[in-house]
Amino acid sequence: MLKLFIPLISLSCFFAMSYSYAQSFETLLDRCLIKTIKKTDKNKTLQQIEDFCEKKIVKEQLGSEELGAISERMIKEKKSAFDPYVITPHKMNYILPVTITDGINKEAYAGYSNWEDELRDVETKFQLSIKVPLTTGSFLNSGDQLFFGFTLESWWQLYTHKISRPFRETNYQPEIFYFTPTSWHPFKTNTAMMIGFEHQSNGRSMLLSRSWNRVYANFLFEKNNLAVSFRTWYRIPEGSQATTIDKIGDDNPDINEYMGYFELSTVYKWNNKYEASMKLRESFAHHHGAIELGITFPLWGKLKGYAQYFNGYGESLIDYNHRQQRLGIGFALTDIL
Repeated sequence: MLKLFIPLISLSCFFAMSYSYAQSFETLLDRCLIKTIKKTDKNKTLQQIEDFCEKKIVKEQLGSEELGAISERMIKEKKSAFDPYVITPHKMNYILPVTITDGINKEAYAGYSNWEDELRDVETKFQLSIKVPLTTGSFLNSGDQLFFGFTLESWWQLYTHKISRPFRETNYQPEIFYFTPTSWHPFKTNTAMMIGFEHQSNGRSMLLSRSWNRVYANFLFEKNNLAVSFRTWYRIPEGSQATTIDKIGDDNPDINEYMGYFELSTVYKWNNKYEASMKLRESFAHHHGAIELGITFPLWGKLKGYAQYFNGYGESLIDYNHRQQRLGIGFALTDIL
C-alpha cells in the first residue's frame, strides 16, 4: 500500500514547463495587443489595452461574455506562469498560529506514544498548497490544462513545551488533475470541470498510519464574484483487511462512513478585500458530516487576516472518525480566488 507518494520534479523541468505554458498565453496576448492598438482609442493606456486583451482571450476560451472570480484567477495564473520565480498556489495557503478545539483526539495516540496525555486543545495549524502546469497551450479543449498539485496541511502542538512541541499530525496530498472549461452556461454562469487522482497520507507507520487513494470529478460554477464547487469521489479499494500490529492492510477501512462521497464548497468575494468560504460534507447513510467556514479580511498592506471554524468529522486523517469543533485565527498567505 502506498504510504507517502511525493513525486520529485526537478527545477529545470519546472522552469521549462512554466515558461512554455506562459509562452502560449503570451503569444495570444501579443497578437491581441498589436491588433487592438491599431484600432483602439489612442487615449487608452497600455495597461487598459492589456487588461482588455487578457479578458478577451479567456472569454474566447470559456465561450462566455462575462467573467467571474474563477476566470479572473485564471488570468492572474497565466500571467504569473511566465515568471519562473513565481510559484502558483493551488488551494488556499494560510497559517493559524492559534486554534482551539473542544476535544483533542487523544484516543488515536493511546498506547502508541508517551505524550497523548500532554496534548493540548490549543495548537497551530497551517496549509501550503502549490500546482504546476504539465501541458502547454490547449490539451484536449480550448483553455484546458493538465496539472500536478501538492498540498501539505499540518497541526502543530506549539504550546506543549513538556513534550518538545511535536507536529501532532501532517497530511500530504499529491494529485494530478485535468481542468477544462465547458460550453454550458446556465443562468449566464461559466462552468468548468476537473477530473483527477489524489493520494492522501499522514506519513505515519503501522497503527498511526492513515491514507487513501481517490479519483474525483469536480464541477465548478461561477457568477460574478460567487464560485461554487461540487466535488465527488470514488475511493480505490485497498482490500478488506484492516492494519494490525502484525500485518499491514487498510489503515482506515471505514473512512467513507465518515468522509462521505462528496463535498460542496462556495466562495464569495466582495470589494476585493473580503472573501467568505464554506465547505460541506455529509455521509447520508451514517449521518457523519462536517462544515468549515472561513473569512479573510484586510490587516495592513497586502497582509490579510483569516478566521476559520470547523465542526464535524475528518478535519485531518488521524481525526477522520473523531468529531470536534475548532476555531482558529491567523493570516491568509493566498486567497482561494
